[in-house]
Amino acid sequence: MSSNIPLNAIHERMAQAVPIGKADEATVRRMWWGALDTLQDDILGPMDVDKGIWLASPLPALYEPRLLDRLKGWIWAPEALETLNYSYAGLLPPSRVRSIDESSQSGFERYNRFPLRDDDGHDPFLMIITPTVQVALALQGAPGKRNLLMRSDQETFRDLLRLLDLRLSDEDPGQACNLRNALADLGDLRSNDSVNQVFWPLLSARLADIAPSLTLQTLPNSPSSNKKEAETTNELTLLEALTHEVRTPLATIRTLIRSLLRRKDLPDLIISRLNQIDSECTEQIDRFGLIFNAAELQRQKPGESRLASTDLGNMLEILHPVWSQHLERRGIKLYLDISPDLPDVLSDPKRLELMLGGLIDRSSRGLQTGGTLLLELRPAGQRLKLKILSQTPNSQNSENSRDEPNADLGTVLSWNPTTGSLQLTQAATQRLLASLGGRLTRRGDAGLIIFFPRADVKL
Repeated sequence: MSSNIPLNAIHERMAQAVPIGKADEATVRRMWWGALDTLQDDILGPMDVDKGIWLASPLPALYEPRLLDRLKGWIWAPEALETLNYSYAGLLPPSRVRSIDESSQSGFERYNRFPLRDDDGHDPFLMIITPTVQVALALQGAPGKRNLLMRSDQETFRDLLRLLDLRLSDEDPGQACNLRNALADLGDLRSNDSVNQVFWPLLSARLADIAPSLTLQTLPNSPSSNKKEAETTNELTLLEALTHEVRTPLATIRTLIRSLLRRKDLPDLIISRLNQIDSECTEQIDRFGLIFNAAELQRQKPGESRLASTDLGNMLEILHPVWSQHLERRGIKLYLDISPDLPDVLSDPKRLELMLGGLIDRSSRGLQTGGTLLLELRPAGQRLKLKILSQTPNSQNSENSRDEPNADLGTVLSWNPTTGSLQLTQAATQRLLASLGGRLTRRGDAGLIIFFPRADVKL
């Protein structure tokens, strides 16, 4: 006999004894993003988590690579790309889109996937169970009465696991047994009472930081002296919201595509087309991610950046095949010329990767089929010098030496009417590079030159 347990029974159990929410959809989604960051970065991040399990729906909400590599997962997700509903868009934190993607080839291979049913609903949930921490997150409630739920008490967890065991026993008895065995392998679970005490203050701090940058507001009338500042604030707010709205559905599509690519019965033509869609999604997610970072940086007060020792040469070698693949679709060749035994530089590795990809895109936009792009990394005294030189087939002069006919659309974006592309303004590019430890210069036909401080030299 079928137990017929819908996944929304999880949300209903978690909502017991919790007041009805008052949030709208946009607000509760921001709360969800903040909760995912709080749980994975602030609570589990400092802990030495070496084993555990996670369960989620309707998409993988676990994105931290270290957790993905060590925890076993069970998720309920759309059966195929065609079943994607726009209500799924927005379930992935905009600041972690790329992290989810980078983990999909490793940790995501460890999850067991099951199809959603029509009666499951679209509201997300995530349960993480380790020997010392057990936390469940979910969204729940009717429109205008939405709520973020967080439960960590033992009684609720017993009920949730009972419901999920019934659901799995109905769908796949073998996986139900695997889940029970995985729980048994964790041994006696010790509830950490401090989690409930620290979660909400940590979440409040995150929401205070992210809410303004993703909320469209009508600013009060400003004095004339502050008019320009108010216009800039509106511009940045709109830009951040738009980049989020572009990246989130693309990341959702890409996650589902990579799930499809794990199937062994797809024709070669379908695999080729899916890989092409994956590459296009990645390229656009990266472009808009860079724009988002530049817009956020405009809001921040000048101050010291948190930079770390970064092997720039190794980063370029690792990323070279990915960039080459993108450029080869346009008939452009990419070459690397890196001096051996270079010291590390001071930068932010994660943000630097996105920035370098943006510079590659910027430098190659004006190149036609047959063009080349050269990346040269050399020591330069107390710094390393990265040169990006683009050349057309019939000219030895750098394409970057020409004045770009760009029209600035504000403090962050400019439009190139020749290529029809949006890109960062020169000022936004320089400021973003400066936050990563780099200094951008242009020298005649030498193309773009960026100097990075060496990590072993105190400037």
